[in-house]
Amino acid sequence: MTIKPFAVEEWMNAYETGARYNIAETCVDSVSVEELFTLCGENSDDFWRSFSVRRLTYGDIEGAPSFKEGVCRLYRTLRPEEVVTTHGASGANHHVFYSLVEPGDRVISIMPTYQQLTSIPEGYGADLQLLDLRAENGYLPDLEQLRRLAVPGTKLICINNPNNPTGALMSTQLLNEIVEIAKSVDAYVLCDEVYRHLTQEDTWCASIVDLYEKGISVSSMSKVFSLAGLRLGWIATHDEALRRAVLSHRDYNHISCGMFDEALASVALAHSDRILERNRGIVRKNLAILDAWVQSEPRLFYRKPQAGTTVLVYYDYALPSYEFCARMYRETGAFVTPGDCFEQPKSMRIGYASDTRTLQDGLAAISAFLRTLEQEETI
Repeated sequence: MTIKPFAVEEWMNAYETGARYNIAETCVDSVSVEELFTLCGENSDDFWRSFSVRRLTYGDIEGAPSFKEGVCRLYRTLRPEEVVTTHGASGANHHVFYSLVEPGDRVISIMPTYQQLTSIPEGYGADLQLLDLRAENGYLPDLEQLRRLAVPGTKLICINNPNNPTGALMSTQLLNEIVEIAKSVDAYVLCDEVYRHLTQEDTWCASIVDLYEKGISVSSMSKVFSLAGLRLGWIATHDEALRRAVLSHRDYNHISCGMFDEALASVALAHSDRILERNRGIVRKNLAILDAWVQSEPRLFYRKPQAGTTVLVYYDYALPSYEFCARMYRETGAFVTPGDCFEQPKSMRIGYASDTRTLQDGLAAISAFLRTLEQEETI
């Protein structure tokens, strides 16, 4: 199978380790194992004592019951048997396409989004149709365009809510309208929901799996729960035929997730309210800082994000985004992601969920780089 290079991941792989100010990171400020137990009010000694005597078998092949029960508490209509565990959300997305999409199937995906949602089905030979998200529409799907693309026989509609990289958030009403379009052609709807619950307001963020029988929710422990090192995610759906297909394909490339990963994730999900309170506090405080900074820079502009941890910030300077970001990295140590990784020229994706000091120092470094560019323009 031929597939396009994964632009954002290749960029992160090349530069992330040496960054002085990493504000390209998309996870909420990560926690250690000890910090996790303190945050959850659990005794880590009891956990280690219990886990250390377990034999390191494959464990629960289809997922630890405590983990799957914890996942279900993040939804309103989900049952444990409707959760398929995976190696992160990236593994979940790939597994859905691997199990569902055949050459020639029509797949509709939004753009910009996480590249998996376009490049993998395209690589499998799908009839990929792109649904463009525009700033003037708040980076929300154009329903009339979606209706035109959703011809009879459409297999799958792919969305991302909250959106990466823009931070746009679809309302329950908009999701229901997408569901109605999907129903009209009997299509599945895959929603990458890895930033779900990281809202700027105290409102419930609806999931596609609670709205549609053929809805597929993908998420993980990485972004929202600050536990990317667990490499643990899931596929959630009510659709029995899809679950059977996913489990059948899973036997070939997955077998099971790690016992240790699922045990720690079970602790986190048992106290998800505490982690969400911490992490919403971080993204809300930091977005206010980011917003004030953008307003202070006359040659930057953006649509303020409603949820998630990322945003596209556009700039009015001559450099293309790869050159802009690479040069800024070399000269200041500030690390962001080029907008061209998402086919959004003259922009950069900033992750604002790091610790607050890193964000502030990173934004100051970007400002210093902008002053350098402006001085060069006068020469």
